[in-house]
Amino acid sequence: MTSLEACVRESKARISAAASGERFASAFTPTAAFVILVACAIPILTLEARAQLQSTVGTQSVLQSLIKWFPLILFGPPREFGGFALNIAVSFLAMALGTAVGIVLGLGQISIHRPLRNLAWALTQFFRNAPWLVLLFFVMLLTPFQIRLFGFSIPLPGWLKASVGLSLPIMANMSEIVRGAVNSIPTAQWESAESLAFTRLQTLWRIILPQCVRRMIPPWMNWYAILTMATPLISIVGVNDAMTLTQDALSAEQRTDLLMPMYSLLLALFFLYCYPIARWTLWLERKYAVKI
Repeated sequence: MTSLEACVRESKARISAAASGERFASAFTPTAAFVILVACAIPILTLEARAQLQSTVGTQSVLQSLIKWFPLILFGPPREFGGFALNIAVSFLAMALGTAVGIVLGLGQISIHRPLRNLAWALTQFFRNAPWLVLLFFVMLLTPFQIRLFGFSIPLPGWLKASVGLSLPIMANMSEIVRGAVNSIPTAQWESAESLAFTRLQTLWRIILPQCVRRMIPPWMNWYAILTMATPLISIVGVNDAMTLTQDALSAEQRTDLLMPMYSLLLALFFLYCYPIARWTLWLERKYAVKI
């Protein structure tokens, strides 16, 4: 009986030790670690903010500076189109050009003519695997500032050339989206259309492509969000987008305490524009998911 009681006591001790160990382990979850980091960071950030406020006595506050420069960053200088609105316009134009040419290139990849299929594949792979910034420099530096057509000089502004440069990788990725969507359609539908005396063009236009549109919309929107987030690259080639104007505002202020707030404002603009697109893309993926 004594040995049985000893075993029971030992088992209870092990259970209590294990329970305390589990409680100890559960106390250090990722959430708890994040709370600890925040609690440690708050005093440091408070001291840093107090030091910055003391160093900027007699100057505008950070909030006042952000309010002053916000219209410039959003819409550009007066009587000139620029800022974040220009980023959105460039993303629209680049996506439209890339989509139009990419659809043609994607259909070329599924062509029954071998030379056309090989050419479309080569162009797709080249522009798909080329760095975006290199393509942007290629178009910006090798394209003339104006062209003469029927005796008239037509200027080519920087934002237009930047849109063409950004449309090239979108074109290649759109080509792959079209090819993948067409190949995802069961071959039985091609055979059924052929048995009904449909030509290949009629099969594509009336049967295959209408089904592909639903499958292409989610990745198309995903690439649009990626393109929008890549538009600050055009600031490197001298276009007055939001990034360029943010840097101009920082140069005019000559205040190091505005670095983080200014770039945080720019980050917030892109996030508020792109995050709803990402959520909408997820919803469309669930809605148009292929049921097997």
